[in-house]
Amino acid sequence: MRRRRTPMGNAWRTLRRQPLALAGLTIVLTWLALGLLAPVLPIQDPNHQNLASKLQPPSAANPFGTDDLGRDMVSRVIYGAATSVPAGIAVILITGTIGSVIGAIAGYFGGLADTVFMRIADAVLAFPSIILAMSISAASPWRDQRLFNAMLAVGIVLWPEYARVMRGQVLSLRANEFVTAAESIGASRRRILFRHILPSTDAPIIVKATLDVGSAIVLTAALSFIGLGVVPPQAEWGAMIKQGADKGLQYWWYAAVPGLAIMSVVMGLNFFGDGLRDALDPRRRGR
Repeated sequence: MRRRRTPMGNAWRTLRRQPLALAGLTIVLTWLALGLLAPVLPIQDPNHQNLASKLQPPSAANPFGTDDLGRDMVSRVIYGAATSVPAGIAVILITGTIGSVIGAIAGYFGGLADTVFMRIADAVLAFPSIILAMSISAASPWRDQRLFNAMLAVGIVLWPEYARVMRGQVLSLRANEFVTAAESIGASRRRILFRHILPSTDAPIIVKATLDVGSAIVLTAALSFIGLGVVPPQAEWGAMIKQGADKGLQYWWYAAVPGLAIMSVVMGLNFFGDGLRDALDPRRRGR
């Protein structure tokens, strides 16, 4: 008996035929694996100082050079991945979930909930992202939790986008026949929303979340760059770029190495997100 094809199965088959998307996924997973496995990899302690070898350019002994304290940039970048990449993923998972639930409630129930949630979303979206994130991070009462503050700020900045996308999806599905049928047999509104409507809205949210991980990583790095995120000696890409930028172009590798790391992750996520969008959209399959 022939196995029934599922939408996700069809999407995966389409995705496997897109080398750029697979390459992007490989890049992201490689950085994530390097970061998570950093403590067991045969690399130097990221905080080990050797002042006799400070600010050395890339060489056989130090392929990415050293920083102003003689610390190996290879180990610093890999340990930085353990902070930057999981932080970006965690922010989007939490923010995407919260924003999607808020948007679904606003779109399905309407009325006061829709008005209140969407006006709050409009107010957040009215501010430039980086300015709002800076203000939230600086005003946070948890002074010693710098990474948490940065993640919280990025999450508050990004949740309205998910609420708006989900609200639009729910509004378009609310009048469909399967919703009317569920209501006619006495299904509760909560059951209809979470069991029937939300599972039909996953594709746009999944694609947006994939692409937004890069935005979360960049925003978190930007906060560290201006001193509102992770601070030394902890390895984090944004803080490393800031330290390198202070040294000028003479020591170009100091800022270039973590900058290229961020660029590679963002490019990988964009490649994978574009491929995932095509794979989940039936109108694009086979193009």
